[in-house]
Amino acid sequence: MERASDALKDTISLFLVNVTPCLAYRNPDIEVAVIKATSHDNSHIDYQSAQRIFAWIRVSGHYVHPVMSALSTRMERTHNWTVALKGLMLLHGITSCKVSTVQKIGKLPFDLSNFKDRNPNLYHYEAFIRAYYRYLDIKTSFMQRHSREEKKGSIRDGIKQKTKQVSMMQDLVWLQDLQDLLDMLLEIKPQSEKMMNVLVLEAMDCIMIEIFDIYSRICKGIAEVLMRAYSIGKPKAQMAFSILQKSAVQAENLSQYIDFCKEFGVDKASECPKIAHINEHDIRALEQDLYTYQAVAPCGSGATYEGVFLFVSNRLAYSSSVQAARRPPGCEDGGKSIHSG
Repeated sequence: MERASDALKDTISLFLVNVTPCLAYRNPDIEVAVIKATSHDNSHIDYQSAQRIFAWIRVSGHYVHPVMSALSTRMERTHNWTVALKGLMLLHGITSCKVSTVQKIGKLPFDLSNFKDRNPNLYHYEAFIRAYYRYLDIKTSFMQRHSREEKKGSIRDGIKQKTKQVSMMQDLVWLQDLQDLLDMLLEIKPQSEKMMNVLVLEAMDCIMIEIFDIYSRICKGIAEVLMRAYSIGKPKAQMAFSILQKSAVQAENLSQYIDFCKEFGVDKASECPKIAHINEHDIRALEQDLYTYQAVAPCGSGATYEGVFLFVSNRLAYSSSVQAARRPPGCEDGGKSIHSG
């Protein structure tokens, strides 16, 4: 009975799209695709409708606004975990589209931070959706901020005012932001075995793909920062080591998360290579080497230590290259995934 009622809701929504006057800000084709991609059917995912939406956005950034408008309307009205989760997966795919307009979405135009299903017994799903929403909301804001910084950087490059110190600080802040995003990703996990179904497993595949991407960026970024660490002042060096220390903690947390996902049955988790772990002794030794070097060598001389320094930076760079090489195929355009933007 409930399934028939949910199907009727989707039918009514599709009917209303066809009879509502077509105003300048509306695109009925997009609205239909969004409704189909976020249907109430919890046993089926309409990959075709999702891929149509991604294709429109890749053709022109002008489609981003009507897509986000249709999706927001759908999300604001729903109290159904299936619709909400499909909507978040669709949004996740949109944020993966390499289109400049997507980078400017910013704070999301709808709010699922206090999402509640009409069934009060589905609190595990509610927590999952809230965590997923919080991540995507922060991610779109980060993308917008990073896009603005890149634009400012281009302007500074054009007038030759971008110094190495400014560039290093931007890289360090960017790495901290990425680490914050990774922390939020690791909070998204099913809390009950009863949640083992096609939608949650697909959502977890999307999360694992995102983790592959962000973790590899963090590893590569830290390795590159360490290669320049001997030419910066002590405050920035301390900031860099703080990032490195957090990376070591995150590697442990990420390993545990991947093990959990494997046990839960998440396909993409089995494709994850071994996480590179940097122990506290190596970090302390590298820190001491750097501070000793800064005390005796002229700033910016370009000299570098080998030993522990090269071990840590090369290990992180290797981890980054392995992550990129083994990135799941669902990440690429054309893969059968709602995440494939």
